Amino acid sequence: MRLTLYQRDDCRLCDLALDELARARAPEFASVFIDGDAALEARYGERVPILREDESGRELGWPFDAQALRAWLSG
Repeated sequence: MRLTLYQRDDCRLCDLALDELARARAPEFASVFIDGDAALEARYGERVPILREDESGRELGWPFDAQALRAWLSG
């Protein structure tokens, strides 16, 4: 499972998402900052943070907690 967390610089919600990922003991993930990337900004804009499972394309948008994240990861 390859995961990517899309986020922005200086994003309080992104910091909260990182806390929930740690609480859920999520597997390793890549962080991608969308600022300055026109395509990613158009795709994700104000929806960040977004966790994406790269192979299936499934996305989990904020808000989520550790319990919801664990359920999403197992699904």
